[in-house]
Amino acid sequence: MQAVRLDDISDPRLDVFARLTEHQLRCDLDPARGILIAESPLVVCVALDAGVVPLSFLVDERHLGSCAELLERAAQVAAEAGADKPEAFVLPHDVAECLTGYKVTRGFLCAMRRPAARGVAEVVAGARHVAVLEDLVDVSNVGALFRSAAALGADAVVLSPRCADPFCRRAARVSMGTVFQVPWARAEAPSWPGATFDLLREKGFSVLAMALAEDAVAIDDPSLSHADKRALLFGSEGYGLTRAALDAADRSVIIPMSNGVDSLNVAASSAVAFWQLFR
Repeated sequence: MQAVRLDDISDPRLDVFARLTEHQLRCDLDPARGILIAESPLVVCVALDAGVVPLSFLVDERHLGSCAELLERAAQVAAEAGADKPEAFVLPHDVAECLTGYKVTRGFLCAMRRPAARGVAEVVAGARHVAVLEDLVDVSNVGALFRSAAALGADAVVLSPRCADPFCRRAARVSMGTVFQVPWARAEAPSWPGATFDLLREKGFSVLAMALAEDAVAIDDPSLSHADKRALLFGSEGYGLTRAALDAADRSVIIPMSNGVDSLNVAASSAVAFWQLFR
């Protein structure tokens, strides 16, 4: 792949890396043109393994040599998908950081074609363990939860209509690329939460809400072992699960705590729950 050296950060070819918002990148009015930004060679490598098509690169000149093999592999993936050969824009270190406004992990960004959205029924088909996220707003928490889901046995993730985007740059990086490995889908607004949970039950899932409800049982309660397929429901970082979601769930589950602590961060609690209930 030929590298294109640039010194001018106003070059319009760099807009995708620094001057377009996440909303503009998603291109909701024309999803087929949606773009995501993958940060770091590791995340890009995982995305390429998943068949995500690369469009262009932004590379810190200090890391160009170490990324040469990955750039060639990306060109091959693009060719197999019938896409144009991606360009690699190389910037001096200080210019690259000035452009993005943050320290880029390993000095490597890739603009990639956003994979087509999938439906809830599609991603839970054949699954036994599903994570369900309602209205998480912190993209780092979403990324960390996906990493735990991939490592600890979740087969799929279902998002509420207002949940943060797993494909945003920071979520994908925090997830170590697992947002490209674990199948996920966003529920449509009219179906949330009732019809979405009904669909899960039709597929044989017991919907378990992680919530401090009066009737909640401990996560190691023997009665939970009877469910063959489980969907674990996690709520917003601020107010937790909505009343509608709690009412639509089958049961509520808690992680027993010590020292007066009543809850964990959602990323931490999900890891504990996956370990206990998805083994």
